[in-house]
Amino acid sequence: MSKGKLAKFADMVANPLVIEAPYNTIQEETSFELKGHWHELFFKNSNPIVLELGCGRGEYTVGLARKYADTNFIGVDIKGARMWTGAQEAQKEGMQNVGFLRTHIEFIDRFFALDEVSEIWLTFSDPQMKKATKRLTSTYFLERYRRFLTDGGLIHLKTDSSFLFTYTEEMLKANHLVPECSTRDLYKPLPNSPQREEPDGSEEARSIQTYYEQMWRDRGIAIKYLRFRLPHEGQLIEPDVEIPLDEYRSYNRSKRSGSETGR
Repeated sequence: MSKGKLAKFADMVANPLVIEAPYNTIQEETSFELKGHWHELFFKNSNPIVLELGCGRGEYTVGLARKYADTNFIGVDIKGARMWTGAQEAQKEGMQNVGFLRTHIEFIDRFFALDEVSEIWLTFSDPQMKKATKRLTSTYFLERYRRFLTDGGLIHLKTDSSFLFTYTEEMLKANHLVPECSTRDLYKPLPNSPQREEPDGSEEARSIQTYYEQMWRDRGIAIKYLRFRLPHEGQLIEPDVEIPLDEYRSYNRSKRSGSETGR
C-alpha cells in the first residue's frame, strides 16, 4: 500500500465527519449506534437526510450540502482513499450538514432506521451488467431502501450507462412506478435554445458535475438522469426483458463479455 493511501486512511480515522464501518465491524446482530439517531447524535438537527450511495470522491455529497444548508447529506462508499477528498473539503470548510459513511452498500439498511432518510442519489454507479442483484436500482436494493427511506422518498439516478438507465426504466414499468423526470441526454439544449432555459425537473442534476462525468462527456457519451418515488407498499418484481449491453465497462476500457444483451 502506498504511503499516500496510508496517510489518507489516517486522515479519515481522525476526521469527525467520517464514520468507519467496514464489513468486519458490522454483524447482523450488532446494533449500529447511530441507527435511528443520526439527527440528534451526528447532525444535531432535525433537517432531512439525503444519501449519496457510491459517492466516490464525494463531489455530489459536498456540492449538494453547499447548495442546501437546511438539509443533511451523507456520502457512502467503501473506498476510503477516494472519499478522502470530499471528507477533507467538508472538514476544512467547517460544514455541519455533511457526513461520510465508509461501508459496503449491500449492508446499508443496517445503518438507518425506518423513515430516517428522505432521498437517495445514485451517481455513476457500476451498471453491473452481469448480475441484476448487484445493481443499485434493482429490486434487491430497493427493498433495502424501503427499510429506511420515507414512504414515497425520492431516488435519483445519474449515469453514463445506457444499460443501467434502460434497466431502471424497465424496472419502473414492471412495477407501475412513474418517473418524475427522465432524460437520456441531461445536457442537450432544448429546441430553439442554446441552453436549457425552461424548468424540466432536472436542474438539480445538472447543477453539479463530477470528475468522471466530465470525462464521459468529453468522450461524447450522453449523461442520463431519472428520478422516481419509492412507496413502502407493493411487491417489487424484476423486469423480464433483454437489454443491450454497454460497449464499455469503465473509463477507457472495453466490456469483458462478448454478449450483446443482458437482463
